[in-house]
Order: sequence, then C-alpha cells, then structure tokens
Amino acid sequence: MGIKVTETGISGLVIIEPQVFGDHRGFFMESWSQRAMEEAGLHYNFVQDNHSSSTVKGTLRGIHFQYGDKSQAKLVRCARGAVIDVAVDLRKDSPTYKQWYAVELSEENKKQFMIPRGFGHGFVTLTDHVEFMYKADNYYAPEADGGIRWNDLEFGIDWGVEKPILSDKDANSPFFKDIEDKI
Repeated sequence: MGIKVTETGISGLVIIEPQVFGDHRGFFMESWSQRAMEEAGLHYNFVQDNHSSSTVKGTLRGIHFQYGDKSQAKLVRCARGAVIDVAVDLRKDSPTYKQWYAVELSEENKKQFMIPRGFGHGFVTLTDHVEFMYKADNYYAPEADGGIRWNDLEFGIDWGVEKPILSDKDANSPFFKDIEDKI
C-alpha cells in the first residue's frame, strides 16, 4: 500500500493521504507504515502515541511545542469529527520562519499532517466529539514544554472561531515576541 504526499510550500511540512479501501461494511487503511513513509522519503522513528478527545465544537488546543533537543516531530490525524490543524514554522534558519499552514483533518478525508521538529502546533475542533491522534518522535518532556498564544498577531492565524474554548494554560500562553529569543 502506498501513500500520497502533498507538499505545503514549507520545507518538511507535508499532507499525507493513505490508501483507503471501503465497502458496505466500512473501511480499512494503514494509518502508519514505516515502509510507506520511507518510500515517500519521510524518515521518522516514532516513540510515543497520543490521543486527545474534545467534546465541544470550537475547542482550541495550542500553539504547543517543545524546546531544543526535546523538540518533537508529529504525525497527526483526526479519527473522529473534524479539525483545522495548524503548524507554525519556528525554525529560525528556515526561509519560511514564522509562516503557518492550516489543513482540515477529518474522519471523512482521513488526511494526516506530518509536522517536523521545530514547529508549533495546534488545532481547533469543527465538530463536537473529536478524537485526535498523533505520533511523536520524541517523548513528552514537561521541562521543555512551550506554548504561544493562539491569537498572537505576529502570526495572524485564521482559526475560524472568535471565542474558542481554551484551557487556562492556552489562554495564558506567552506572546511570541516574549519567547522568540528562547526558541
């Protein structure tokens, strides 16, 4: 089975579409195949799987990242419902530094988003009852946990929601200008 890889215009940031086989019973797909990824030129060694649930439409999680050597590459997908998923390039040596890209991920389209190390990441739910899953190539490290305010004007991300449902942590994340020199 192969995968379709679509470039986003930001180096390393790609959309992946697995082959999906469906019939009257439902569907089957390989949600992860190291062989298919490597054949597509994507070489990652994932060490942790994460699964989040968001009950209410308009829930926003992000923008999250880990600092330095604890940075994580992520392969993300939405197994139930739909989200707008956003990645922000925080790699200072990148020609697309501070640019962002958004893609809709849903249980219907089965797209996945490959986010390399050095990016901030977040998503907003478009439906109630969202199940969001991702693989990470580095373990979660609380001492390296970082975040940027979701509505930071430095990026101007259009989340499609004016008053999202936020955790206290996300609502109080610093603005980029206050942490840029630490990243």
